[in-house]
Amino acid sequence: MPELPEVEVVRRGLERWVRGRTVADVAVLHPRAIRRHLAGPEDFAAQLRGRRLGAARRRGKYLWLPLEAETPAGTPLGTAPDRAVLAHLGMSGQLLVQPHDALDEKHLRIRVRFADATGTELRFVDQRTFGGLSLHDTVPGDPDGLPDVIAHIARDPLDPAFDEDAFHAALRRRRTTVKRALLDQSLISGVGNIYADEALWRARLHYDRPTATLTRPRSAELLTHIRDVMHAALAVGGTSFDSLYVNVNGESGYFDRSLDAYGREDEPCRRCGTAMRRRPWMNRSSYFCPRCQRPPRVS
Repeated sequence: MPELPEVEVVRRGLERWVRGRTVADVAVLHPRAIRRHLAGPEDFAAQLRGRRLGAARRRGKYLWLPLEAETPAGTPLGTAPDRAVLAHLGMSGQLLVQPHDALDEKHLRIRVRFADATGTELRFVDQRTFGGLSLHDTVPGDPDGLPDVIAHIARDPLDPAFDEDAFHAALRRRRTTVKRALLDQSLISGVGNIYADEALWRARLHYDRPTATLTRPRSAELLTHIRDVMHAALAVGGTSFDSLYVNVNGESGYFDRSLDAYGREDEPCRRCGTAMRRRPWMNRSSYFCPRCQRPPRVS
């Protein structure tokens, strides 16, 4: 599944190409792509027609497009969006802006056409059909139109409102290990397996280090490395290991060429030269340097 930098790259593309456009029609070509919209394809399309899309938003790995509130006579200007289209990219979901006359992608699931004359449309393409779009009410009064179904998701480390003190306090309270904490979306959002390994390598922390042992300066240092690695990934369009992750123009990211830990089993550590190791971890893998990231002592 794409992590925060990849989703942010897509968000920026939507911000440029889709914001402010009014939906003319929606075609749901595969019902699984809107399975989280329980009212079904016809209702999904009907509720989008005639609505204008607001600025694309993101929290962690979640991406949404607020629907600008319908404003009957007497409604104050600046009313918060009442509904939003939530995009879940899953393992292979792609939101692409394409010309009307472009050939349909093999795994095209949803087509959104607009009322303007720009000649482009928004397409949701998903080979593995784990992702999808859905329509939700927003948190009352939230200016960003946050969908209520993701209100429990924590802010991400690139969010200006992220609370570092609260994050550190939560780390100290939890009886868990540092990588498990980084992947807990109710604690900190947007960090997945790849960027967790990268940040832990930079911080010289083993993935099984108990969170209760982290001092305030150590957790602040870890957050700095998380932000640094995400900014570096954003600068080159995210990480693409295959053709399934692309931005709205269909372009791949290049950060996989700069990874220091993830996927580098048996290659020399770029800091000390020791062979990197891989260990199975929660149905995934953890990559680390056995010298720079020493495992915690077993008491």
